[in-house]
Amino acid sequence: MTEMKAVGAAPVSALTTPGLRKNGKQWHTQKSAFRPKAGQTSYEKRTQERKAMAAMKAKEKEMKDEKKDERQRHIQAIKDKRAAKEEKERYEKMAEKMHRKRVERLKRREKRNKLLKS
Repeated sequence: MTEMKAVGAAPVSALTTPGLRKNGKQWHTQKSAFRPKAGQTSYEKRTQERKAMAAMKAKEKEMKDEKKDERQRHIQAIKDKRAAKEEKERYEKMAEKMHRKRVERLKRREKRNKLLKS
């Protein structure tokens, strides 16, 4: 019974109470030791990070291009629809003034000319 140790008592860590500063300026923050090689990483780790960054950038670029292409397709579809509507209205106006068969002949001729130009 002579070897009775206090099981519940734990030693006080140095992190909780650092003590008073020697110069008396307790309002300043504690400085840590200067370690110039502390933030360095290995060459392999840096190359892996670069590869991962390049892959991420490539994926971002691909997604942006995809979104841009989709937007351009949508815009082009709207333009085509408007052009077709205007052409249809123009032919209807012509049909009011001219005979139907003559309008159809002009349509065919215009389509031929359009194909020759493009």
